[in-house]
Amino acid sequence: MSSSSADPRPATTPILDQTPPPPDAEGHGAEPTTVAVVTLGCARNEVDSEELAARLEAGGFRLVDDPEAAGAVLVNTCGFIEQAKKDSVDALLAAAELKGSGTTKAVVAVGCMAERYGRELAAELPEADAVLGFDDYADVADRLQSIMGGHQHTSHVPRDRRALLPLTPVQRAAASAPSVPGHGQPAGVDAPDLPAGVAPASGPRALRRRLGSGPSAPLKIASGCDRRCAFCAIPSFRGAFLSRPPADVLVEAEWLTANGVRELFLVSENTTSYGKDLGDLRSLEALLPQLADLPARPWVRVSYLQPAEMRPSLVQAIAATPGVVPYFDLSFQHASGPVLRRMRRFGDERRFLDLIESIRAVDPAAGIRTNVIVGFPGETDADVDVLCEFLGQARLDAVGVFGYSDEDGTEGARLADKVDPDEVLERVERVQDLVDELVVQRAEERLGETVHVLVESVGRSDAGGDLGGVDGRAWHQGPDVDGCTRLVGADTAAVGDLVTATVIDTDGVDLIARVG
Repeated sequence: MSSSSADPRPATTPILDQTPPPPDAEGHGAEPTTVAVVTLGCARNEVDSEELAARLEAGGFRLVDDPEAAGAVLVNTCGFIEQAKKDSVDALLAAAELKGSGTTKAVVAVGCMAERYGRELAAELPEADAVLGFDDYADVADRLQSIMGGHQHTSHVPRDRRALLPLTPVQRAAASAPSVPGHGQPAGVDAPDLPAGVAPASGPRALRRRLGSGPSAPLKIASGCDRRCAFCAIPSFRGAFLSRPPADVLVEAEWLTANGVRELFLVSENTTSYGKDLGDLRSLEALLPQLADLPARPWVRVSYLQPAEMRPSLVQAIAATPGVVPYFDLSFQHASGPVLRRMRRFGDERRFLDLIESIRAVDPAAGIRTNVIVGFPGETDADVDVLCEFLGQARLDAVGVFGYSDEDGTEGARLADKVDPDEVLERVERVQDLVDELVVQRAEERLGETVHVLVESVGRSDAGGDLGGVDGRAWHQGPDVDGCTRLVGADTAAVGDLVTATVIDTDGVDLIARVG
């Protein structure tokens, strides 16, 4: 479930005007129904939740943070891997238990798992009052009103969403796009007296209502994926790759930064493909300096980079553009060439090390993180040795280690030569133990280094009000998963400040840095 650091600034207002509708003949609408949006999964889901929140508020609902105080609870589910699906079901069941409290009247599943399984999920989880797919998002307020009025919602039959757009990326701009979460735009209306924090009345408008108040916010620049990785089901329910127009991205970025966001975290299923359907594969290189040059001068962080699609111009743009943090979230997945071929991916240990070397040639202090999968069908002990050798040489700042499991509808699920589940667990433990040592060593290499830090929390003790810990993230530390930096001598720091400090100590993967 997503969370944000506390921020002393006032909460932002919703993007759309949310004046409650007048009471109808039966008295409905006099008091807006309260709704809570619970988000699981990745940063992309956070963006989708905030679009849903804006649509709900525009439709007359009142957003609340606490599900226990909500008349309706929307659970934005994750359908990526088995554990994520289990967490989503648990969250739905927990929300359903609230229906006995007298406040909560409806629990609705949305998000990736809801889209992926549709009617099947609705049948197997009767505790949820409805399962909504992506095609329901544009009318989510009406859907929820209907569900709370006692009407039965007919859940969708899942389909392969890759087939909803032309096969050729350049033809997609002219196509009638399906409903794509995070890409929505409200109808243009004249609203000259919009309150502070609301998107402009003319021109492109963002469709988003912040659910958190921290200084960092994800910004979706594309959705879907055209790759066919053998272990991944995401393209089948997220669809083919579709870039958001740069103008839309910039409008939303400007709105976010005008409302206190200091770091724009660019997210998509495959950021390196941005622009290929816009007729310019180097669109990201052009977009990054425009984002960094916004009046608020935000940090710009790029995520979800495909190693096979990296190019020298993009390395240069990320590592050397002022305001763009030198941070490379590279999805290596493995280092053994034969395993990568079976995964339907490209590269090998040597090519990946060459890519890392090219990044550090531009900025030796650049942050580099990755995820790896062990136990893919056909993987041998020798393949794991290659992976471990690569990790030892790569000197990465953060590594996520996952054990392979079959996913419905993927090529990997149909492959022979399965690795025994107990062996998969042993390999995960082996690689994880190595990673735990390596990332600590990498943190220690940063002793004496000058780091730029975004302050995320300022603690004060209960007695006396003395300044407690001041924590943030340095350039090489991505949100939530890459550790943090404790600041010393930052007596006047506030959440959202960008400060410069020198690393004086480490605590595992975390840094301790002195300001001044």
